[in-house]
Amino acid sequence: MPTESGSCSTARQAKQKRKSHSLSIRRTNSSEQERTGLPREMLEGQDSKLPSSVRSTLLELFGQIEREFENLYIENLELRREIETLNERLTAEGQAIDGAELSKGQLKTKASHSTSQLSQKLKTTYKASTSKIVSSFKTTTSRAVCQLVKEYIGHRDGIWDVSVARTQPVVLGTASADHTALLWSIETGRCLVKYTGHVGSVNSIKFHPSEQLALTASGDQTAHIWRYAVQLPTPQPVADTSQICGEDEVECSDKDEPDVDGDVSSDCPTIRVPLTSLKSHQGVVIAADWLVGGQQVVTASWDRAANLYDVQTAELVHSLTGHDQELTHCCTHPTQRLVVTSSRDTTFRLWDFRDPSIHSVNVFQGHTDTVTSAVFTVGDNVVSGSDDRTVKVWDLKNMRSPIATIRTDSAINRINVCVGQKIIALPHDNRQVRLFDMSGVRLARLPRSSRQGHRRMVCCSAWSEDHPVCNLFTCGFDRQAIGWNINIPALLQEK
Repeated sequence: MPTESGSCSTARQAKQKRKSHSLSIRRTNSSEQERTGLPREMLEGQDSKLPSSVRSTLLELFGQIEREFENLYIENLELRREIETLNERLTAEGQAIDGAELSKGQLKTKASHSTSQLSQKLKTTYKASTSKIVSSFKTTTSRAVCQLVKEYIGHRDGIWDVSVARTQPVVLGTASADHTALLWSIETGRCLVKYTGHVGSVNSIKFHPSEQLALTASGDQTAHIWRYAVQLPTPQPVADTSQICGEDEVECSDKDEPDVDGDVSSDCPTIRVPLTSLKSHQGVVIAADWLVGGQQVVTASWDRAANLYDVQTAELVHSLTGHDQELTHCCTHPTQRLVVTSSRDTTFRLWDFRDPSIHSVNVFQGHTDTVTSAVFTVGDNVVSGSDDRTVKVWDLKNMRSPIATIRTDSAINRINVCVGQKIIALPHDNRQVRLFDMSGVRLARLPRSSRQGHRRMVCCSAWSEDHPVCNLFTCGFDRQAIGWNINIPALLQEK
C-alpha cells in the first residue's frame, strides 16, 4: 500500500510538472510568434509583380492560416497534457481500487480509449478551423457570374414565396402579404394573372406537376386550388445588367429602394374564385405542396398539424400531428410519396406515405432554433435551414448527424436546391442571398449594389433549371421578385 508521504510527494511532482508544462506552452507560443512573424515582414518588404489588392488578400489569408494553426498547435499541446494527466489519474485510481498495480493491458486499454476520444476531438477542431480558410481560397480564386436579368414589381406588400411552373408555358408565381398571388412572364416581367380569392396573406404558391393549376396557402386558414390559362407575350430584348459576385460590394441604403407602390396593370386578368378550398385547419396555413402525381396535396399550419388532402374530393385523408409548436414549411419528394415538415419546435419530421395502408414518421433534431424550411434534393438527401443561422445537409439513410453544416451570419429563410448543379440558395434576414454547394463550400453571394438586389429581408428562393434566361428567382419584403442568371464555373464546384 502506498504511504501518505509517498502520496504527497507524488501530488507535488504532478503539480510542478503541470506548472512547468504551462510555462513551456507560453514560451513555445512566444517563440512561434517571433519565428512566423519574420516571413510576413520579409514578404511585405519584397518587390512583387502581384497587384497590391491580390497581394494584400494573400497576406490576409496567410495571416488567417498562421493564426488557425497556432491555435491548433496550442490546443494540441493542451490535449497531450490532458492525456498525460488522464493516464496518471487512471494509474492512481487503479492502485486505490485493488491495492495493486493495474496490469499493463488494462491500463493500455483505458489510455488508448481516452487517447482515441481526444484524437477525434482534435481532428474535428482541425476540420472546423480550416474549412473557412479553404472556402475563402475557393471564393477568391474563382469568380461566379451572377447576372440580374429581371425585376418583377407589382405587389403592394412583402412577397413570402416564389415558385416556377413545371408545365408549358413556364411562368413565375409569387405569393404576397397583400392577399394576392400573381403569375408573371419571366421574359418580360409583365403580370399575366392575378388571384384574389384569399382574404388573408398568401404565404405559399406551388404549381401542379402536369396541369395549369396553382396551390396557394393563406393566413385565412385555408388553402386554395385554382386553374389559370395564360398566353405569353412576345419576349423583348433584356438589357445586360450583369454583375460579378464579390465580397466588397457597396451596401445600398433604404432610400435607394425603388417606388413599387403602383399596382399591376388594370388589364391583368383576375381570378376571384378557387376550384377547391381546403378548410380543415384551425390556424394560419403557412405552406402547401403537391404530392408526386398531383392527386393529393399537403398543407402545413400554425395549428401544429400538417394535413393531407385528396384533390378531387377535397376530403382530409390524414392529419399529421406531433410537432410541439407552429409549423413553418412543408415539402414533398419529387419522385416518391415522402413529405418533410419543419417547425418552430427546432425539429423537422419525415412522413412516409409509400405504403397506402400505413404512414410512418421520423423526427430529426439537428437545430437549436426554428427550422424555417426543409427540402428534398436528388437522391436521398434533405437540406434544412434554421433561424440558428445554419443549414445542414442530411442523408436519409443515416440521419443521426448531418453530412455537412453551413454556418452563416444571419437567420435563413426558405431555401431551395438546384438539382442539376447541386447548389443551395440561401435567402437571409439581412438581405443577402448566398450560394453553397452540397459539401458546404461557399460559391457566391448575389450582388446587392448599384441599386441591384434586395433591399429588405429575402424570404424565399426558387431554381428553374429548364429556363434559358433565368435559373434562380428570389423574393422579399421589398415587394419585388428578382430573376437571376447564375453561372458557376466547373472549377468552383469541384470537391
